[in-house]
Parts: sequence; C-alpha cells; structure tokens
Amino acid sequence: MNQTGWLLLTNDDGIEADGFRLLVQGLHEEGYSLAIIAPSSNHSATGMRINLMAPMALRSRSDLVEQWGLQPEKSPVHLFELDGTPCDTMIVALDGGLEHLLPGVRPQLVVSGVNLGPNLSQDSYHSGTMGAAREAGLYGVPAIATSFTSFDPDGMETSIRATLQAVKRACSILPLVAQNMGRPHGRMDTGYFSAWPQPLNDERWLDDAEGALRSAFTNGDLMLNLNIPPTWNGEWETTRLGVRWYRNAVRFDTAEGEDTATFTIGAASVDHTPIMLGDCDAVEEDKASLSCLSVWPQSHPFALDEDLLAHGLEQITDGWPNWLHQG
Repeated sequence: MNQTGWLLLTNDDGIEADGFRLLVQGLHEEGYSLAIIAPSSNHSATGMRINLMAPMALRSRSDLVEQWGLQPEKSPVHLFELDGTPCDTMIVALDGGLEHLLPGVRPQLVVSGVNLGPNLSQDSYHSGTMGAAREAGLYGVPAIATSFTSFDPDGMETSIRATLQAVKRACSILPLVAQNMGRPHGRMDTGYFSAWPQPLNDERWLDDAEGALRSAFTNGDLMLNLNIPPTWNGEWETTRLGVRWYRNAVRFDTAEGEDTATFTIGAASVDHTPIMLGDCDAVEEDKASLSCLSVWPQSHPFALDEDLLAHGLEQITDGWPNWLHQG
C-alpha cells in the first residue's frame, strides 16, 4: 500500500452504526491511521444542519476498540463521539478540535459513511453523509462520501470493498497532509474556478485538465460521492447526479376525535428518468457510481468551471476518472 497520512472519519447514522463499524474495521485492517469524530446518534437526512451557540458534549469511545477487534498498537485509531450533526463533527474537528484532542494530527482525507441507504440525485441536498464531506471541503480538506444503496444491511460488506478501493486511489494522488486545511491563503488563483458572471470561462485548465481536477480535489473544491449497490458487479462508472422522483412521500393520519393531524415523510416508491452517466443509472446497472461534485454552489466564486467537470466525465478509464490515476 502507498504511504498514507491520517484519515478523518465521520458518518450520519451514528458512531455505532454497522456501516461505520465495518468501514473502520476495513480501513484499520489495511493499516490506515484513523482519527474518528462521529455523531453519537443517528442524524440521517440532516443535510448541512449545524448547532449554533449550543454546547455539544464530546466523549472518547475507546470502549469500541476492543468491541470492534481493533489493534491500535499496530495502526493508530482514536474514536470520539460528538452530540451533534455530521457537519458539526467536521467543524469541531477541523476548526481546532482535532488539534486539541490529538496534537499534531492533521488529516490527509475525510471519509464520511458508509451510509445505510442511497445518496443519489437530489439526496445530495438532504444527505448528512454528503453534508459532512462537503463541510470538510469548505475547510479545504479533500473528502469522500460513501453510501450503500440498500436499506437492508445484508451484504453491506460490498460497499466496504468498493470504498477501500476509492480511498486507496484518492490517497495515492494526495499529499500526506491536507495542505489547504483551514484555507490559510483565502481565495487562490487556481485557474479552475468558474468565471461567472463573466460571459467567458477561464480556460487555463485546458493545458492540463487532469492536473486541474486533481488540484481541485486536493484543495477541497471537488468532492467524491460513492454509491454502491448490493448487486455490485465489480465495475465502476464516473457519473453526475441523476434524475429520480420520490412518489407518495407523505402519509397523512388523524386520530378520531382529535383536531391535530400528523404527516409522515417517507417515499412509498422511487423512480428515475434515465440520463447519460447519471448516478441512478449506474446503480441500476449494478455498477458502483463515483460522482465528482463541486463543493461550492454554482454561483459561488469558488464553483468549478462546468466545462472542467464535463471533461472529468468524458475522460474515464475502466470506469474511473483519469484524474484519479497517479502520474
């Protein structure tokens, strides 16, 4: 395995979720150094919610080291839980908490997941798993969000195998320490940001598109979103967000003799509209979907040039984007 730095892990299902345990065990077995700050309870579908001006307790979960069969004498692993959301864990970790808890530890990469359930299409607005990865990017740290597309945990080991592949590839192109953590230099003249609202794009990246995409990932301006189906056939596809629709999402109930009605959100069915290189489409074909997404909103000065993102889609090798290959 290539030399790697520290991985910072979180999720949105809670620190004791099966997917998170399996991911920690898998990465630990591969020899990665792990710093873990995860929510103490489930915060699914919280998006980028944060707690403002509310103290949040943080506790060591060293008890999980023995429960999960970890061997910190062979590979460092530190587990903490925070009474907060996925985004809270990243803000606390990257804005001083990690240095306070583990002086001198600076992450190479953030990994958020493995989530139980898909994070496809418009889920990107609601997902706590993706919200944590995006928050890491806002702090200048490269990040991967990863999800198992079934709500049945049986076969979740499939998503762990795929995630380990993605983490290995990401670490192979990244410096050992996230060099842009905290964005110490403010706005950088990268050559890959959108020129909007000017009518013409800044196309300095044309001479080395793969290098520009690697730089965007390294700087936290581009994030990876993985979705692995339980029927994964071992193949990958580089994708964009697809188009899917939640049907009959609201259930209405009212008790006899009461004036208060209750509404429950939870889709009874989901269908999607096929598009070229959509994440939903890849999963439907039993492939693992890898989406390269801009961390910043479209109209933000740090948003990635759309033509550059399209280039990343077009240039793929064995389903993986060219820019994610070393050298």
